[in-house]
Amino acid sequence: MSNGETALEKLEWMKKEEERLKGMGGAERIEEQHGRGKYTARERIEKLYDPGTFLEIGLWCKSESLAYDLYKREIPADGVIAGYGNINGWPVYGFFQDFTVMGGTLGRRHAEKMSRVLDEAAKAGCPVLYVADSGGARIQEGVDALSGYGDMFYRNTLYSGVIPQLCAIVGPCAGGAVYSPALMDCIFTVDKITQAFITGPGVVKAVLAEEVEPEELGGARVNCEKSGNGTFFAKDEDECIEQIKTLLSYLPSNNREKPPRVETHDPQDRIEPKLREIVPARSTAPYDMKQVLRLVVDNGVIFEWQARFARNIITCFARMNGDTVGIIANQPMHLAGSLDIDCCDKASRFIRFCDAFNISVLNFVDVPGYLPGTQQEWGGIIRHGAKMLYAYSEATVSKITIITRKAYGGSYLGMCSKDLGADIVFAWPTAEMAVMGPEGAVNVIEAKTIKEAEDPAQKRAELIREYKERFANPYLPASKLHIDAIIDPAETRFHVCRALKLFWGKEVKLPAKKHGIMPT
Repeated sequence: MSNGETALEKLEWMKKEEERLKGMGGAERIEEQHGRGKYTARERIEKLYDPGTFLEIGLWCKSESLAYDLYKREIPADGVIAGYGNINGWPVYGFFQDFTVMGGTLGRRHAEKMSRVLDEAAKAGCPVLYVADSGGARIQEGVDALSGYGDMFYRNTLYSGVIPQLCAIVGPCAGGAVYSPALMDCIFTVDKITQAFITGPGVVKAVLAEEVEPEELGGARVNCEKSGNGTFFAKDEDECIEQIKTLLSYLPSNNREKPPRVETHDPQDRIEPKLREIVPARSTAPYDMKQVLRLVVDNGVIFEWQARFARNIITCFARMNGDTVGIIANQPMHLAGSLDIDCCDKASRFIRFCDAFNISVLNFVDVPGYLPGTQQEWGGIIRHGAKMLYAYSEATVSKITIITRKAYGGSYLGMCSKDLGADIVFAWPTAEMAVMGPEGAVNVIEAKTIKEAEDPAQKRAELIREYKERFANPYLPASKLHIDAIIDPAETRFHVCRALKLFWGKEVKLPAKKHGIMPT
């Protein structure tokens, strides 16, 4: 432009240039993106943000790298769209890698833009969303690109627990690029679209002579079901976008706020007679804990966290009388609800996330113990199990525990007993609380008596029955204040809502320290 042009002419030129830059990689590249079954970055923004609210930051950015004459190339927005706007009325920052521009690769300016968004989001006290769709580091920019990743990792860590950091991987995300998502609070994945791994199929083949497809190595199902890297699984991008909106609806904007309250029109004193019959008479018979949760929470709605991973424990968000709660519950339908390495990792991270953002924690307990076996012991169940003890003990939010059936041994403590800081512990009349199950306890305590009996099998059955009557019930623990109240299961919702209201303003002062050292 020449200095002789009028302001209106300059404005007209600016708008034309903006329109050109917003075209990103151009029609051909956009068509290729659609051919992969994927939205473009701008289409994702349009579907996520409330209409007309997104303000883009850094549209005019471009690489200044001299290597390979990158500074001469047309790289609109340097391959990433960043800015802020409203999602369901709440301000949310976001940066969206655009695969139509140099494969969404990360260069120095690209990374600077994302780092600036993280800084601004933290200053404003707003959640941030990272939508990853990238070929990785921009090789032409060398160490500058790697340095850009380092800046991101530093900020992800610095702002952890300060603002919610969400990531959706909706394309390739390999090598060092996957560590920023891993450092954030959760990862959304999409079937047949997500590809997340450290070393891709080519490297695996070159080093190990092993043939593996990208989907099998790091697809959405693998990350959500096997590795546990993925938090949410969606069948397509539209479902993923709805999941993002739903999660944000449960969360506060930052660690200084309480979660938003939503009027659900579900009476807090609602009675549910079905809960009186849901626990089977036979203590080894399974039942679906999700049925219990849906009968207790507002309108029967739960939003699961890592639903496909470590299914012997349920982690989910719900509302109680309009307030967000995080729920951790044993699932008797899988591994009898016992605690193993994966479920301890899953639950401990969820507890710490809830605690960081002032979300009360409800625990529904039916746990027979820790999963036995060499695989668990050699895999480190001791240190993994300790994570749950640590997370519960450290958490200062309201913690309410409901024992529906079994609460045996160390796993009873691991599900937030009174000793680990539960504010209130309720038990149903079906609760069984002891150091170990009646069968195992009798085998240890009465081994000699059983061996010397005329009919050992009959004597053992008799002793088991006596043990159950004496120990495997909620009344003895209640007499020693390990339980606050034994309640009618049908009244669970009423008691929980009242307890949550009671501890709404709870304050706990922890010992002064730089930080604790969590078991690994």
